[in-house]
Amino acid sequence: MKRILLLGGVTEALTIARTLGPEHIYSLAGVGRVPTDLTCQVRVGGYGGAEGLAQFIRDEGVDLLLDATHPYAAQISQNAAIAAGQAGIPCWALRRPAWQPQHGDDWREVGDWDELIEALQPFRRPLFTLGREPLQHLHEIPPEQFWTLRALDVYPGNERCEVIGARGPFLIGNERELFEQRQIDVLISKNSGSTATEPKLQVARERGVPVIVLRRPVLAEVDRELGSVSELLAALSA
Repeated sequence: MKRILLLGGVTEALTIARTLGPEHIYSLAGVGRVPTDLTCQVRVGGYGGAEGLAQFIRDEGVDLLLDATHPYAAQISQNAAIAAGQAGIPCWALRRPAWQPQHGDDWREVGDWDELIEALQPFRRPLFTLGREPLQHLHEIPPEQFWTLRALDVYPGNERCEVIGARGPFLIGNERELFEQRQIDVLISKNSGSTATEPKLQVARERGVPVIVLRRPVLAEVDRELGSVSELLAALSA
């Protein structure tokens, strides 16, 4: 197998990393836990944009760049595609399919924060599952709303926002309890396509709670797109 640089971000990236030997590199931005039980090398931190990543690829003799970052990490994916092109190596990307609304869902898609806030006006008890971005807007919470914000870690909220630190996978029973206890009347979510965080959508469906969905960004073109870990591992083996 050629020397691989795996850019992590999604849960599936760790599964891929566990199959890699010591000559390969698993790269993480540094947000969240860093695994310590891998055979492959682990690198934590950024590269300084596409040019820095391209230089790292050349310096380390990387033959294949695997982009397994989050579907909303558009800038990182763009840098990966550019860097691979500059370094003259192929770039593959693991891009899991988006969730699709099911019968009984009330999904309202928005493109940015301003559209989100406008769509949020009729509601009183939103649950944000967007990561840390809402932390920048705590001063904007209208007096009639109380926000529950779930992120990987606990951060300071304020008198109208509580931040919950929690990591998936999330169990359906716990999600039902969360919605019930906090009387959630709208869910705000990225369309990550992750099975680990999908139970919240099922609970919203059961309770008739609308879901404001942040539209997926358009990602950079790469040499090969793969939709699952099994598909990617089979391609590597081939």
